[in-house]
Amino acid sequence: MSIAVDALQDSGIWQAQELAKQLAQVLDLEFEALRIQDLEQFEQLQATKTELLAHLGQFAPGTVPQDNETRGGADWQAWRDAMADCRDQHRRNAVLIERQLDAVRGTLQSLRLPDSPSPIEMYNRLGHIARSVHGQGYSDA
Repeated sequence: MSIAVDALQDSGIWQAQELAKQLAQVLDLEFEALRIQDLEQFEQLQATKTELLAHLGQFAPGTVPQDNETRGGADWQAWRDAMADCRDQHRRNAVLIERQLDAVRGTLQSLRLPDSPSPIEMYNRLGHIARSVHGQGYSDA
């Protein structure tokens, strides 16, 4: 391989590794924003994440050297491992979002259907389980 090609591959792997590191940081910030339910911060991070993913697209399979004999073979494998970690972080964030949506759905359902048995128990101001009065729901009591 020529020196120019080696230098190009070295700069490419450096850029790919730096983008993967930035994506991991954004995914951690995204998780923290979701955990504390800071939706404004979460929305702001989406633009950054989208931009990073667009730049990382240039290193997608077919554009990354697949030959382990290349000079940067181990470096490219480290990048693939970092991207797998980012995938796992993204899945973790998706699970958190899904759990939060389930909690909101459950709360809304319990508030909308006061006459039906609710899987969520409602408590009164004294911290006791609210009981329905003559078959009336919590909101009618």
